[in-house]
Amino acid sequence: MKRYWLLFSQTITVLLAAYFVVATLKPQWLGAPSTRGGTVSLIEAASNSGQDTPVGSFRQAAQKASVAVVSISTQSARQANQSVDPWFRFFNNDQGEQPNGGLGSGVIVSPSGYILTNNHVIDDADEIDVVLQDGRHASGKVIGTDPDSDLAVLKIELDNLPAIVWGNSENVEVGDQVLAIGNPFGVGQTVTAGIVSALGRNQLGINTFENFIQTDAAINPGNSGGALVDTTGNLLGINTAIYSQSGGNMGIGFAIPVSTARLVLDAIVKDGKVTRGWIGVEPNELSAELKETFDVKTDKGVIITGVLQNGPAARAGLHPGDVIQKVGEQPVNSVSELLTAVAALTPGTATKFMLERRNQSLSLDITPGVRPKPQAASR
Repeated sequence: MKRYWLLFSQTITVLLAAYFVVATLKPQWLGAPSTRGGTVSLIEAASNSGQDTPVGSFRQAAQKASVAVVSISTQSARQANQSVDPWFRFFNNDQGEQPNGGLGSGVIVSPSGYILTNNHVIDDADEIDVVLQDGRHASGKVIGTDPDSDLAVLKIELDNLPAIVWGNSENVEVGDQVLAIGNPFGVGQTVTAGIVSALGRNQLGINTFENFIQTDAAINPGNSGGALVDTTGNLLGINTAIYSQSGGNMGIGFAIPVSTARLVLDAIVKDGKVTRGWIGVEPNELSAELKETFDVKTDKGVIITGVLQNGPAARAGLHPGDVIQKVGEQPVNSVSELLTAVAALTPGTATKFMLERRNQSLSLDITPGVRPKPQAASR
């Protein structure tokens, strides 16, 4: 019996030794993953078929909006003015060596071929080339421009054109996520992401009528005229300018809200121009210095420091030092609010203006005229 037990123990010992040798040198013989050479078993994520969007991705919004954003290149026979406002020089790709060309972006807003872009992108252009995301080219025809808002409408003649979906800029709040789509530096269509940093930005000296959406989404030269969209791909604004000391993105960009763009588009398509009311005054913010100069006590309204001779306001009896507080039923507390309210008036139709003169309230009926076209030199 002792002999059999000894034989059994020796057999077990040999088998265990063989097992450890094989497990170390040839683990695949035992069906185990090798630690030296061979293949390693990994746990892989399930394949994404394209139907499921990764969490936090803006893929669907970018795909939806990008097809309607175009690149615009211009050529002008006349050498560009080298004293162009620096707010706009970088958006025109004005680098000195190409003084007669420019780059920008645009947004197809109708399947019939209407495109919204910035006026400064196509200003003074003799040739306008529009390039779609799918590679098609078309010559852009200028339907109308509105320098006061820095918007312009082009038209191209192509079939099966994609069009952007209009969003509602009135529902936008600070902190909302947005995408900026355009053709920066001419490298090709690019999408950047950020948030709405501020609303109602004005008094920047960019346009006559300013009500910008401010964003930190990267906007660079060539993005001007491109789309600012929400996370569902709907249009919120037309990218217009950046604040920059270097010419590149510094996280402060401005877009014209679609509420303004829609009014300009409709007016240009219908009449070829935008008709705005005008009363012929020089308005200013109600500062402490002006209040003291004109002996004004009120804190509400916009002070008039100049009245154009024989203009609508002068004929109605408006004087320098008067403080306009209401246009019709709309209160005005800033120059931008006054300009916007007057611009919305119908030329030739009298409107009641509520104002304060020498600390007394009174009203005047002013019949606005048509706002004169801005002179090119003023740009």
